[in-house]
Amino acid sequence: MPSNKKLLQAAAGNAGGTLGYVEDVFSTFLYTGNGSTQTITNGIDLAGEGGLVWTKRRSGALNHFLVTTDIATNQYLSTDLTSASGTTTTLLTPASDGFAFSSNTLVNANTASQVAWTFRKAEKFFDVVTYTGTGDSAPGQTVAHNLGSTPGFMIIKRTDSTSDWSCYHSGLTSNEYYLKLNGTNAETEDGTVFPSAPTDSNFYVRADRTNINGGTFVAYLFASDAGGYGDDSDENIIKCGSYTGNNASTANVINVGFEPQWIMIKGTDRACNWIMVDVMRGATVAPSTSFLEANTSDAEATSTSGFALVHPTATGFSIPSGVSGQVNEFNENYIYIAIRRPMKTPESGTEVFGTVAGAVGDPNFLTSFPVDMGLWRTTAGDSWKLSSRLTGVGELNTNATTAEITNNFAEFDYMNGWYSGNEYSPYMSWMFKRATGFFDVVAYTGNNVEPRAIAHGLGVVPEMIIIKNRSGAYDWVVYHSGNTANPATEYLHLNANYATLDDDAMWKDTAPTASVFTTGNALQNNNGSHTYIAYLFATLAGVSKVGSYTGTGADLNVDCGFSAGARFILIKRTDSTGDWYVWDSLRGIVAGNDPYLLLNSTAAEVTSTDYIDPLSSGFTVTSSAPAGLNNSGGSYIFLAMA
Repeated sequence: MPSNKKLLQAAAGNAGGTLGYVEDVFSTFLYTGNGSTQTITNGIDLAGEGGLVWTKRRSGALNHFLVTTDIATNQYLSTDLTSASGTTTTLLTPASDGFAFSSNTLVNANTASQVAWTFRKAEKFFDVVTYTGTGDSAPGQTVAHNLGSTPGFMIIKRTDSTSDWSCYHSGLTSNEYYLKLNGTNAETEDGTVFPSAPTDSNFYVRADRTNINGGTFVAYLFASDAGGYGDDSDENIIKCGSYTGNNASTANVINVGFEPQWIMIKGTDRACNWIMVDVMRGATVAPSTSFLEANTSDAEATSTSGFALVHPTATGFSIPSGVSGQVNEFNENYIYIAIRRPMKTPESGTEVFGTVAGAVGDPNFLTSFPVDMGLWRTTAGDSWKLSSRLTGVGELNTNATTAEITNNFAEFDYMNGWYSGNEYSPYMSWMFKRATGFFDVVAYTGNNVEPRAIAHGLGVVPEMIIIKNRSGAYDWVVYHSGNTANPATEYLHLNANYATLDDDAMWKDTAPTASVFTTGNALQNNNGSHTYIAYLFATLAGVSKVGSYTGTGADLNVDCGFSAGARFILIKRTDSTGDWYVWDSLRGIVAGNDPYLLLNSTAAEVTSTDYIDPLSSGFTVTSSAPAGLNNSGGSYIFLAMA
């Protein structure tokens, strides 16, 4: 159920309460055209609030198409063209939770792979202003806006005639410089385009380009570091900044204050394309990044040679060592626009966790949410495979020390599941979505520094952290707050049945916080140049529970605070050897026998035991359970999902 804080904020609405969350105002939605009416449900109120839908065909060369509710839904603009607004049949119909595409082939051609970015008009995020030019020269025309903060980025286009797309950005030399969104040009000095810097209520245009007498114009305004969002109304969801390229032997790390889901980058010192990347389309930490260019009609391409490699981080983005190309030439200036990843705290387990059997078609593993981490295997003797959106087509085995391998079928390019091979029955998958207070994924590169504080975006203190060296054959290491003595000096191996090990060097005797977790310089979690992945879990009321219990040898009720029982249970004994037992509601958590698998083993599913029973508030460990689950006086940790 929603917290009291959320209920109060919902009641406050626009009367001084939070402005909401990034999910309320921005969406990246992937879809396949069907040549007919297609409903896009992204949770954004375009009908009531208005905004912009920016679409691009990914699978082939075709223009960008921008439809603005303030103009007309049968008109469009293309950022790669100088043309006036084009007119066609209705392209889309705004709705209170998204929009519907028509059958128009510009945005919904049958079988075409597409992306739609939705920007809702919202204070301190995005605004759309239409105006008529006056032809005024100095000081020019003053145009009011409702952004509620000073724009960090503005795009202006004349809609009734051919013209360039003129861009202001706070990271340019001054307001007297501008860029063309439809071109590769370096920044150009011309004080007649933006005669003065914008303010939190107005922007300024002059006769040339942005204020032709009688011309009609549209302006798209983007905020920067304006706050106003999140549970406490103090979170930024958009940043318009700049950085200097290094083309060096070390990564160029750009701190924007949050983990972005969408980034656009443009070099300002020489001819460069406008590079657009987002995590839904493959901005990962893998050695490739899928990108589009705002100034060209080109199909989506994948950079593997350093042309446009951009990796999201927990606090911004980084460009790998040695990359130059369009995003990191030595000592050159780049501007960017970054939008924060989703930040809402889930209110039910079904929003963020699911278990399904494989099905024919893509994706093989269907669920109701975009997947950020997927486990999969058969119930026969088989290895556990684990992949993550952040690592692209990388695959790890939880039952082994092996380094990450490539599995090109481990695709996350879907809104409703993952995997694109033929892994239907008897395969099944356990799927997790990253969400504040519940689950986070952090990819990082070792540096041998100890202690090392690694930023995360969980938003609360993680109670369980699972780390794997992706580039080497080393054990998985697990931090768990339920360890018996001092969790900050203890760890477990996910791939083995060992009891808890004690070593101050693993976590440097430092408990994690709501913003960082700490490592030493062990090969398992922070060796120089090795790549790592960390999975962070926390207890979230009614959604998940990270906990511990002491065995009794009799039936033992474990209260997780749930209302309809656990759908997933992972248990490990810590004071002695014991496997990592896995149950789930798909295979059965019932009053009789409950099939289980072992996360650290390739052993086939065991179906002939009754070691757990359902309990509305969590689960029951039965008196028939072995020492690995319920020895009298034994210590156990668990992770459960509602």
